[in-house]
Amino acid sequence: MKVTLYDQTGKKKGDVALQESIFKVEASEGLMHKYLVYQQANARMPIAHVKNRSAVSGGGKKPFRQKGTGNARQGSTRNPHMRGGGRAFGPKKWRNFSVQMPKNMRRKALFALLSVKAKNGKIIAVDKYEAKLPKTKDIAALIGKLPVERNVLVVTDRDEKAMKKASQNIGNAKTILYNYLNPADLMKYDVVLFTETALNNFQSTYNK
Repeated sequence: MKVTLYDQTGKKKGDVALQESIFKVEASEGLMHKYLVYQQANARMPIAHVKNRSAVSGGGKKPFRQKGTGNARQGSTRNPHMRGGGRAFGPKKWRNFSVQMPKNMRRKALFALLSVKAKNGKIIAVDKYEAKLPKTKDIAALIGKLPVERNVLVVTDRDEKAMKKASQNIGNAKTILYNYLNPADLMKYDVVLFTETALNNFQSTYNK
């Protein structure tokens, strides 16, 4: 399996081989969905928090006398059914939404998502981007010459700082490091653009 390799001017330079153990993996949609839920659940930070009857101030005195008012007897204004009272079974900010997923399952799901991209021709590569002064318009012009219809996920290596700096302000693009590939970005962005270095490092890292 191969993908087209472009130079930084947008011209076709050749092909880059993709390892079938990573980019030709069959997996169920359920596994890929579970990986997405794993990412979103572990990133969730609950902020909703209510007070129960023990945390509400006041309520030390009966709101009215026991008998003779025609109302049901009440012992405290802090009861959940009273106006201004505590909340029964409300959300708490210390609730833990995190879920567990084995590493092998996460890796297989990641490979499956990349395999779907590769099968649909949505993975391309660029050899490098070199510039003394990185400019956003250079990367925007490059993306304009590539087969990108909607949006693109630019995957770089840690040392490719010029590429990252020049592409981070493009509206229809997002730049991440190859070891931060995740299901949310792979599902959101239509095309995945690897730099040649990032692709080689990704394959050598994950094909162990």
